[in-house]
Amino acid sequence: MKIALLGYGKMGKVIERIALERGHEIVLRKSSASSFDGLDNADVAIDFSVPSSAVTNISECLNNGIPVISGTTGWLEDYNKMVALCEEKNGAFIYGSNFSLGVNLFFELNNYLAKMMSKFNQYKVTMEEIHHTQKLDAPSGTAISLAKGIIENSDYNIWTLDNPNENEIQIDAKRIENVPGTHSIFYTSEVDTIEIKHTAHNRDGFALGSIIAAEWLVGKKGVFSMKDVLELE
Repeated sequence: MKIALLGYGKMGKVIERIALERGHEIVLRKSSASSFDGLDNADVAIDFSVPSSAVTNISECLNNGIPVISGTTGWLEDYNKMVALCEEKNGAFIYGSNFSLGVNLFFELNNYLAKMMSKFNQYKVTMEEIHHTQKLDAPSGTAISLAKGIIENSDYNIWTLDNPNENEIQIDAKRIENVPGTHSIFYTSEVDTIEIKHTAHNRDGFALGSIIAAEWLVGKKGVFSMKDVLELE
């Protein structure tokens, strides 16, 4: 499989290493200062860039018939535009707030626990996410996905970074040097706390998941998610 890497920072380099280990070829390594030359040779593109570049990168792929995986967060106000463009071009597109296999299993666990805990209003839910200091958006896309999972399965209706009102989920977003990503959900009552937590030890899990998604997407048409890739529906 020939892969275009859109974003060649720390994540891009990890994706490159694992892709080569799996027998794939890198035909484009695009940074913010370089062009899309070589994109036409790709079977699939993987975008781990920055929020300000994501829409341009995804659009370029879809306009040129290249299936695209995007793990960039912080640009989702334009997500529906990219879905519409994918449908217009009969393309293939997967966005994921987190491509780690473990995190996607954690998403399912979070949904199940939220549904179960919705019957017990003595528990108040809060969240904490910790990432490295280079992460540009807060809260993380993963934290937002977790909050949405709780909202869809409970009486909560919104998340906030501030002091929460009734039916609001407080997210405490911390930035600490050299932390790949830690997400915790707390259900706290006067007598106890129930906690579920996912801790990434390095970036390899994110990279491997994005490559697995790319391998799955080649040859398909439509807008998909990691639920489709991992058959979690």
